[in-house]
Amino acid sequence: MAAQTTAVAANGGAGKKALSLVSRVRDYIEDLKTEMKHVTWPGKKQVQATTAVVIISVFLFAAYFAAVDLILGRAINRVFDALAKP
Repeated sequence: MAAQTTAVAANGGAGKKALSLVSRVRDYIEDLKTEMKHVTWPGKKQVQATTAVVIISVFLFAAYFAAVDLILGRAINRVFDALAKP
């Protein structure tokens, strides 16, 4: 009898947890909808301008790092060549 009572109590606890989880998820979604109504979305021109800035920045950084890599690579090779000569 005690085993049955424990099983029912454990099952009821799981049911309450599941209902609590569903309730919390529902509240979260409602809060999310409310907050999304307060968001100010950027216009098309602003998105295009910031996208252009990001793309240009990426290419400039890539060129910079390529130049640094080339210079350092050549300098290191010269050091190794100088040390390798008998």
